[in-house]
Amino acid sequence: MQSYGILSEKQIGWDDFFDNYLYICHIYYIYSCKPINIFSLMRYLDPKADLTFKKIFGEHKDLLISLLNALLPLADDEQIENVEYLSPELVPDTYVGKNSIVDVRCRDVKNRQFIVEMQMLWTEAFKQRVLFNASKAFVRQLDKKRKYEFLQPVYSLNLVNEIFMKEYPDEFIHNYNVVHELHSDEIIDGLHFTFVELPKFQAHSIKEKKMAVLWLRFLTEIDEQTKEVPQELLDNPETSKALKTVEESAMSKDELLAYEDFWDKLGAERLLFVDSNKRSMEEGRAEGRKEGLVEGLAKGRTEVARNLLNMGMSIDDISKATGISKDEIERYSY
Repeated sequence: MQSYGILSEKQIGWDDFFDNYLYICHIYYIYSCKPINIFSLMRYLDPKADLTFKKIFGEHKDLLISLLNALLPLADDEQIENVEYLSPELVPDTYVGKNSIVDVRCRDVKNRQFIVEMQMLWTEAFKQRVLFNASKAFVRQLDKKRKYEFLQPVYSLNLVNEIFMKEYPDEFIHNYNVVHELHSDEIIDGLHFTFVELPKFQAHSIKEKKMAVLWLRFLTEIDEQTKEVPQELLDNPETSKALKTVEESAMSKDELLAYEDFWDKLGAERLLFVDSNKRSMEEGRAEGRKEGLVEGLAKGRTEVARNLLNMGMSIDDISKATGISKDEIERYSY
């Protein structure tokens, strides 16, 4: 019987490697008479990881444009047509300023800026960081010679892999604008924020935007455990291209090491975050017990002073016995 050796993609080019897969599928079909889905043999990396997310949306303008148009609340005449990538590093104007780095930043033909962040762990400080980065991008549009009329909006899209608004279980996309306190239709155009709680997403949550559903399915359903890729993601040109980008076979050795390192650091960060919250809760409970004890002692002394006053003891003697000032004891008699 003739044996067939199967080469890895590191030994041969991708085209030959793909042909090997097709050969396997052909032999399998001949002997089993069952078709095989080649995509079930692929191993995908999680697109939410730092390396993969930046590889998809930081290197492919068409995929970034598709994501932004799908998830941002843009009207039909506000859709993004083309972008140029900007440095993700927002360097401060002075050496005392704070440096910050975002995942992806770009500008379209209308000079509108778009910032995209993928956040795995939620903290309240993240909202402040989002506001800080968007504000910095907004104010740095102008130099001393340009007028305020040239300022263009900054849109901040933030994908969060945790639930942070538990009081709204059916809402997972949250849009923020600078609005009038009483008349929400009166908006100051400038800063726009969108937060997406990925764990809340369900495929039937959005009906009017097909691409929004596809991108959210891609971000929530594709990872190392993916056995079968949804056909809808394979049929769509944008998500199909994104799938090829996160195939393990498309990564270099250094990229795979960086990918694993990301998850190691994330796990350590999560443990530190949980431990910090636990310590804060324990300290809070201890402080509460301490404050309760002090409050209880003060209340007890007051009751004793009132009782002694009702029994006819002099204010001087009550003050000596309880440590309460004479002025305060005198107020008990009113």
